[in-house]
Amino acid sequence: MRISVKGRYALASAVNIADRAERGGNISASSIADELKISKIYLEQVFAQLKKANILNSVKGPKGGYRLARNPEETTAWDVLTAVESSITEAPEETVRDSAPDIEMSITENVFKPLDKAIEEALSRVTVRDLLEYARKQDETLSFASGI
Repeated sequence: MRISVKGRYALASAVNIADRAERGGNISASSIADELKISKIYLEQVFAQLKKANILNSVKGPKGGYRLARNPEETTAWDVLTAVESSITEAPEETVRDSAPDIEMSITENVFKPLDKAIEEALSRVTVRDLLEYARKQDETLSFASGI
């Protein structure tokens, strides 16, 4: 399974927003783009999809920006990725339905459906909170190792 750049940016941004929220506030797309070194224009496209899926809320005004619509422990990697990755939820293309419908059904029922279920279950077990806590541990380890 491959996750596109859009999916990776969506996950990274959700973690960044959750982290910033705990430190007291909303975060602008520009700040996130600068911090993560990604295109602001592209990030805004990702955010539009995340807002539409009720993953993010935006706040207007001087202290405005983005925040998660739900708590980080209630927002899963599945939620974030399915908001921006249409390929995750697409049905597989039928390949031999007309010439061998029995084989097509067998492949669908025994390969693709279990695979789809396993992917959804795995991504649903990982929350934005989990990703944030792991990132913080890595940051501490890296800071300690470099003597900072």
